[in-house]
Amino acid sequence: MRHRLILALGAILLAGKAQAADMMRMAVTTSFHNSGLSDVLLPAIREDLGLEVQLLVVGTGQALKLGQAGDVDAILVHSRAAEEAFVAEGHGTHRREIMYNDFVLIGPDDDPAGLSQAADVLQGLRRIAGAEATFVSRGDLSGTHNRELDLWAAADLEPEGFGRWYNAVGAGMGAALNTASGMGAYILSDRASWLNFGNKGNLVMLHSGDPFLFNQYAYLPVNPDRHRHVKHDLALRLEHWMTGERARDLINGHMIDGQMLFVFNATDPG
Repeated sequence: MRHRLILALGAILLAGKAQAADMMRMAVTTSFHNSGLSDVLLPAIREDLGLEVQLLVVGTGQALKLGQAGDVDAILVHSRAAEEAFVAEGHGTHRREIMYNDFVLIGPDDDPAGLSQAADVLQGLRRIAGAEATFVSRGDLSGTHNRELDLWAAADLEPEGFGRWYNAVGAGMGAALNTASGMGAYILSDRASWLNFGNKGNLVMLHSGDPFLFNQYAYLPVNPDRHRHVKHDLALRLEHWMTGERARDLINGHMIDGQMLFVFNATDPG
């Protein structure tokens, strides 16, 4: 009896070690999670690879910091300049594009700034600033926040000089959208998070389709030369899966009300 108990305990410990060997940590953007795509992909990854992927859902800036610290094995983010710097500085082995969607400008249905009449997104932002219409910014150094700042700069506007109409909330996409809904404010969102957002109130999509609003997501394995403990082999296995046919079909097939949330466009590393 004692011998059988020892064998059983040994089997449990071995199973636990095997499970731990097939578990990795990935920092992902809030939009990846809020869109519901993680709920689609993670079970398929588990089924196909026997791999448990633990997600740390944060903004792009925080995801990059987690990668720099070696606290995750890979990151999936959407801020190209920051991603390229991450690799150039040796924190990641390479950058691989996985999928894209776009940013959209959301605002109250009465559109006091006339955003819907703007010829392009830059003119739309100038209209918002000129009217001093209430605007909510994520203010969290996420990929979405970085793109918003780039757009203000391209429109020759500087948020640091804005008045009380500009509200930087330091929050993820869902929380920022909730704030905008409560305030009847304008906000920049990724399309996937907007379509999956359930508390729209009087908010509607007012501007989309502008080339400035293209939104690419990329996968970056953390460099094992910097952090020997990272599970680089598992990160590469996941990358192979994320760029394969099963991932393509799941990503392209993830829709809300008949609208695609992401488009698969995996590329070679580089």
